[in-house]
Amino acid sequence: MGRLFGTDGVRGLANADLTPELALSLAAAAARVLAEHDRSHRPVAVVGRDPRASGEMLEAAVVAGLTAAGADVLRAGVLPTPAVAYLVAALGADVGVMISASHNPMPDNGIKLFAAGGHKLPDSVEDEIEQKLGVQDHRPTGAGIGRVRDVEDAEGQYVQHLLKVTPHRLDGIKVVVDCANGAASVAAPDAYRRAGAEVVEIHTSPDGLNINDGCGSTHLDEIRRAVREHGADLGIAHDGDADRCLAVDADGNEVDGDQIMAVLAIGMKESGELTDDTLVATVMSNLGLHLAMREHGITLRTAAVGDRYVLEELRAGGYALGGEQSGHVVLPAHATTGDGLLTALRLMSRMAETGKSLAELAGVMRRLPQVLVNVVVADKARVAKDTAVSEAVAAVEAELGDTGRVLLRPSGTEQLVRVMVEAPTHELAESAAQRLAGVVSSVG
Repeated sequence: MGRLFGTDGVRGLANADLTPELALSLAAAAARVLAEHDRSHRPVAVVGRDPRASGEMLEAAVVAGLTAAGADVLRAGVLPTPAVAYLVAALGADVGVMISASHNPMPDNGIKLFAAGGHKLPDSVEDEIEQKLGVQDHRPTGAGIGRVRDVEDAEGQYVQHLLKVTPHRLDGIKVVVDCANGAASVAAPDAYRRAGAEVVEIHTSPDGLNINDGCGSTHLDEIRRAVREHGADLGIAHDGDADRCLAVDADGNEVDGDQIMAVLAIGMKESGELTDDTLVATVMSNLGLHLAMREHGITLRTAAVGDRYVLEELRAGGYALGGEQSGHVVLPAHATTGDGLLTALRLMSRMAETGKSLAELAGVMRRLPQVLVNVVVADKARVAKDTAVSEAVAAVEAELGDTGRVLLRPSGTEQLVRVMVEAPTHELAESAAQRLAGVVSSVG
C-alpha cells in the first residue's frame, strides 16, 4: 500500500476510498501524535469543511475520532481552508482539520491537517500519524473524553482579518466572483464588498451536490461571460475550498497564478515588502515568469509542486511571497497557507493603487505556450524509472534547447503522470507533449 497522504492531505472517493472509519481513525491518530509532541495540556482542534454532502458524514467521524482521543473540538462549519488555518492560530488550537477535496468533483472528499499556528504538517509528522492508524492506545473515559463547541462567527473573524491586511480600498472596482458553489460562497462576496468593491456573484448557492460543477477556477467560461456581460473590471474564480484563485481581465482573458504572482511581486518590491527581492514558485511555473522576474530584478526560487513545499521554501528563507501557477498564492506575513481571498484582495488593491487595468498589470509577463497532458497510468513509479521515457524526454529537450523545457511529474493525488512542455509555439509544444504522452501511456 502506498503512502496515505498525498501532496495536499488524504483524498479519495467519499464513502469508498475515504470512509467514515478511515476519517475517524485518522483524526484519532492525529490527536494522539500531536498530544505526544506536547503533553502540557489537553489538545484543541478546529474542524471546518466545504459544503459537499459527504462533508457532513466525514465531519461527524472526524469529531468523534478527535474527542475519542481526548481532544476538544472547535467546530467552525463551512469555511474556506485558509480560514480554518487562520482560526487554528487565532484561537490557539493545536491542530486544524479541513474536510475538502478542493477542486475535485463532488463525489470526492479529503482531509487536510494543520499543526499549531495553522501550518501544514511536515512529511515526518504525517508519517507518524499513518503509523498510529488503527493502533489501540489507551482511550480516555469520563472527563477525559473531548468536548465539542461551535466557533462563534467563524466566517466573520476570518473576513475581519482579511480586511485588516488589505492595503488599499477597492472603491470604483467592479468584480465578478465565482465561488464554485463552495466554501467561500459567503465569505468572498462579503469580504470584497466590505473592502469597497462592487460585487457581482455567481455560483454562490451550494446545495451539497453542485460544488465545482462546471464553475470555479477549473471552469472559466462562465466567469468570462459574466465579466463581459456586466462590464466588470475583472473576475475572480475560486475553487471549492478557496485556497486558490484565478482571474480574468475585463476582456475575459485568463490571468493565471504565475501572472498574479508577477503583479504582486513587482508591487511588493516597490513597497519594500518583498524580502531579498525573491519570489518562490514551483517547477510548473511558466518560463515567462522566470524571464519577467529577471527583467524586474527579482530572484525566482523554485520548489516542488504543492503549496506545502512552497511554504517550506518560504519559511526556510524568510521570504514574503510564493505560489503556484494553479492560483495557490502564499503571503506568509498574513497567512500560513494558500489563500484565494487574500490573493484576490491584494490583486485588486494593486489595481486600485496604480489605477491600471488588470490586463495592463498582467502584461509584465508574457506566457510561453505551455501544454499539459494528464496521462492515466497503472504504476506511476514504473514510469519514473523507465528508460524509454527518459530517452524520449532527452530527445525533446535536445530539440527545444534553450527555447523551452519539459517536465514529467506524477500526480500527488491521482494515478496520473503530468506531461508538461513549453516551446516557442503552441504547435511545437502540443506535438512534443503528445509524443511524450504516448510513450508514458505505453509504459504505464
